[in-house]
Amino acid sequence: MALVELLNLKKYFPLASGFFERKARFLRAVDDVSFAIEEGETFGLVGESGCGKTTIGKILLKLYEPTGGTVRFDDRDATSLKGSSLEEYRRGIQAVLQNPYASLNGRMRIWRIVGEPLIVRGERMSAVKKKVDELLELVMLPPCGDRFPHEMSAGQRQQVAIARALSINPRFIVLDEPTSLLDVSAQASILNMIVGLQKKFSLTYLFISHNLQVVRFVSNRVGVMYCGKLVELADSDTLYANPLHPYTNALLSSVPDPDPESVKEEIVLEGDVVSPIDPPPGCRFALRCSQRIKICEELEPPLITVGEGHLVACHARGR
Repeated sequence: MALVELLNLKKYFPLASGFFERKARFLRAVDDVSFAIEEGETFGLVGESGCGKTTIGKILLKLYEPTGGTVRFDDRDATSLKGSSLEEYRRGIQAVLQNPYASLNGRMRIWRIVGEPLIVRGERMSAVKKKVDELLELVMLPPCGDRFPHEMSAGQRQQVAIARALSINPRFIVLDEPTSLLDVSAQASILNMIVGLQKKFSLTYLFISHNLQVVRFVSNRVGVMYCGKLVELADSDTLYANPLHPYTNALLSSVPDPDPESVKEEIVLEGDVVSPIDPPPGCRFALRCSQRIKICEELEPPLITVGEGHLVACHARGR
C-alpha cells in the first residue's frame, strides 16, 4: 500500500520581470512529476543539482505549496491542509537535512533541541528529559544533553538530528543528502543507523541524494530526475543493472568502480542543460543526448512502462 503519492506535481517559482515585461515568467523546478512510495520502503531520488529533487522534499514537508497537482498521505489529500489537520500531518512526517549544523539551533543545548517537539506538544519537562536520554541512546550517542551543537562533530550532530526526527514517532522521514557533508566512516555509521531504525520502527523514507552508491545501498526503488522531470523509475537492482534512459546511463558511468581491473567507459555529456525557465517543447535532455531522434526535439516523451515496475521517459527506448 502506498503511504505517499505524488500526482502530476508541479512547483513553479515566479521570477521578477522588468518594467515593460508584462508576460509572467516562471522557473519550473518540478514539472508534472508522479510517483508513489510504498509503506516501509526507501525511495531514492537522484539527479544533478537543480533538478528539483529537494523541492519535492520541501513540498512533502509543507515548506512549499505546490503550484499544481496533488500530494496524498495515507490515502488522504494533503495538498491544502490547515489547522489541526496540518498539525497531524506534520507529526507524521519529519526531516533530516543536509547540513546538521545549520539545521540545529546553536543557542540550544542538545536535550532542548531533541525535546523541542515534545515540549511543543505540552509534555512535562521531566518526561521530556527522560525521552531525550532514550533517543540519544537509540542513536548511539553518549550522554550529551547539556552540550551545544558546536561542541560535537558533524556525524554526532547528524545523529542529534535523527534523534529529533524520531522524537514524535513519525511514519515518514525525508532524508535530504543526510551524509553528503560527512567523512566516509561517519557516512557508513549514519547509513547503517538509518537502515536499522527503519526496520525497528517500520519507517518509510524518501532518500534524496546525488551519491549513487549511497542511494543503491539504502533504496528499494530509485527515481531519476532531470530538469524538473522524472525520466526513469525502477527498483534499485534493475536500475543499476539495466539503466534505460541515456541520462541514467551517464550518471552511472561516473560512479567509480572499486575493482581496479574493471574497465568502464565514462559517458561525457556535451552541451548545456536547458533552462527550467523556458524549456524546449521536446525532451529536455535531447540536446545532450547521443541517441536522440527527430521526434525528441518536437514532442515531450511520456513516462511509459517498459518492464515490471520499470518506467522510462525516452522516445528511443519506447519504440
